[in-house]
Formats: sequence, C-alpha cells, structure tokens
Amino acid sequence: MSRKPDTNSAAGRPGFRPEDNHPVTRQLVLDLGHTPSYEEDDFVVAACNELAWRHVTGFPAWPGPLSLLIGPTKSGKSHLGAIWMRRAGARMISPSDFDEEPNDRDLRPLLVEDADSGNYPESGLFHLLNRSIRANRPVLMTAASEPQDWPLVTEDARSRARLATALHLEPPDDALLSQLFVKLFSDRQIAVEPGLVSYLVKRMERAPDEVVALVDIMDRVALSRGTAITRSVAAEAIALRAAVHNTEPNDSHG
Repeated sequence: MSRKPDTNSAAGRPGFRPEDNHPVTRQLVLDLGHTPSYEEDDFVVAACNELAWRHVTGFPAWPGPLSLLIGPTKSGKSHLGAIWMRRAGARMISPSDFDEEPNDRDLRPLLVEDADSGNYPESGLFHLLNRSIRANRPVLMTAASEPQDWPLVTEDARSRARLATALHLEPPDDALLSQLFVKLFSDRQIAVEPGLVSYLVKRMERAPDEVVALVDIMDRVALSRGTAITRSVAAEAIALRAAVHNTEPNDSHG
C-alpha cells in the first residue's frame, strides 16, 4: 500500500504488531451500518447517468418547472436529488406534508422522492403539480417507473406528471463502478495491485454506495493489520458486506 503510515492509526504506532488487531474483522460485522454519501464530489458521471447529471446541474435553466428522474433502485436518483436540493435551496416533501393546508405563497423548489410509491395522496399530488406548473415552481420527482405505470386511480396526477422533463438513469455498469473504486482509492492515496478493481466489480453488489462501503472496510482492515489491500482483504470485505445483506458473494464470474 503506497502511502505514508498514519501515526494516528494503530498500524502507525511504534510497537504495533499486525496480529494485535485481527479482532477488527469481527468488530466490523457490528459496525457496517453504512450511510451513503450524497455529496456532489462523490457522484461519478458516466454514460448511464450523464443526461440526468447535466439536467440536475443545469438548474435553473430548465425547459419547464417539473422534472422527473426515472431509474431502478441504486441507480443514483436519490444522490442526484440531494445534489439538486442543495443547489436549488429546495426542501423534500413527504406524504405527511399533504395533511397540512397548502401555502400558496411558499414557492420554494420541492423534491418528491419515490413519486410512484403510492404513498402520496393522489389528489394532493395532483394539486401540488398543478399549482407548481401555474406558479412556475421547480419540482424534481424521482420514480422507478414511467408515469403511465404509477398506481393512480385517476388520470389527473398522472397527466401532470407526464408534463415533466423525464431523464432516465440506468443501473451502474462495470465502467462506472470501476471509476468510482479508482476515485475513492485515489482520494485515500491508496495504490492497489493490478486486477483488484476488476476482482471487486465482478463480485460485489452492484451499487455505487456499496463501492464506498467496500473501500472503507478494506482500508480499515488493511490499516489495522499493517498490510496492503490485497485480494484476500477484498474477499473478506465482500463477505462481510454479503453478511450484512444476508446474501452470498457473487462468484458467477469465477
């Protein structure tokens, strides 16, 4: 591992022996409640999300007030939504907010996450979108499906959602996951052996936030043992994450 020892870590202290910290692996099992980072610098732009990224970061130069990010779980919709909230000074609206009387003078931009979940009152969603169109208030929605497939009884809210500029995000591909590994290793000034990134990408759960979790685990395990991040450390990290998800590591690629 080509970086200077961290004297604040166990591995950097005089008299440290790698075998002293082997229990860290067991401790990590209890400490893997990973919270994904939604910082703008942590979003990796690739072919599968570039159009959506350009649209979100191009705000306020939008063609209309309504926008919709469509993509499967783990495709980056929430990350882009968080980036847009900070840029636009927006607030996130929840289903419980529809119990309150609408304030027509509050025209702050709004983020509506999982607009297709069926959790939002249909009439409330319709009036929200309708008022936003009339007042030209920016609204960014996220969904896993097209508006015509949303679980709505009437066409009212669906017809308004169809007026949104729709951007599609695809699941992360090998190139995106590899770029994210390279970026995170570089951020931590870690050099890894050739082929390690490919090894990880073929066996991990395919999600950007999973890359962040794996890099953190591998770094901590390697530092605790005073070793480089090798394939054995990578395999251990993948197994730990699989245990968290109650799944088996993906060995379909050999």
